[in-house]
Amino acid sequence: MRFTRFVLLAMLAGAALSAQAQAQAPDPARREQLRTELHKRFGAADANVDGRLTRDEAKGKMPWVYRNFDAIDSAHTGAVTMDQIEAYAASQRGQRSAGH
Repeated sequence: MRFTRFVLLAMLAGAALSAQAQAQAPDPARREQLRTELHKRFGAADANVDGRLTRDEAKGKMPWVYRNFDAIDSAHTGAVTMDQIEAYAASQRGQRSAGH
């Protein structure tokens, strides 16, 4: 009886962890949709169409980039690229995943 209860509890815990992991990781289609939206917002914010955002360009159109600008612009060039934004976002996802 104890072994059966233990196995049942272990199965429930595993199912709960699996459901939590799935809820936190968007499916590939959703992730691509988010990436497409990010690229659209970047294009709209890039006023001089140079492929880089300054802090001022990010301020009104990309508030998350604006708030995290210094961390994204780790080379302190005064502008960030889409690649830098995506790399920073991926590192933040990785930290959140590891922090459970």
